[in-house]
Amino acid sequence: MMGKIIAVFIVIVSIAAGAGLYYSQVYGYYDTVTPTPGQDVMLIANATGQPEPIAYDNFQAIDAQSSPIRFRACFTTPIDPAALTGSYWPATTAEPLNPPNWFDCFDADEIGAGVQSGEFATFIGAKNIAYGVDRIVAIAPDGRGWIWHQLNDCGEKAYDGTVVGEECPPKPGSDS
Repeated sequence: MMGKIIAVFIVIVSIAAGAGLYYSQVYGYYDTVTPTPGQDVMLIANATGQPEPIAYDNFQAIDAQSSPIRFRACFTTPIDPAALTGSYWPATTAEPLNPPNWFDCFDADEIGAGVQSGEFATFIGAKNIAYGVDRIVAIAPDGRGWIWHQLNDCGEKAYDGTVVGEECPPKPGSDS
């Protein structure tokens, strides 16, 4: 009898721990980002190399302190993405990461397919938001837009353990 009670106790504790872990990964770490009008959607201009705001509306975003690549945002813009193409830095590699399933305006599969097909224009919104992480902006022809953070070449090297090299800036807190 005592063995059954211990087994039931272990199962209940395991289920509670699993539920807690699931909640913390999917809901607990994410915070809603408060919009900052005129600063939420920016693209790096070819002329200056500095981020410049573009017109947007309906901005919503989530972020987490636990990782620099958990940022996801959605917005709309009246600007035709073709008009932006010659003036702003293009993102040569853009691979959106999946958001939590409750953040339903950001469909990574749809965005990725649009980026792969060339239907959606992609831009760099900011370089090195955190060390080795760039902000990527994708805009569809119908005016829907998305923003996410992804590792750049230096970030890929720094986090997979290969030698970063001279072309990358020194990591914060390092002596080099």
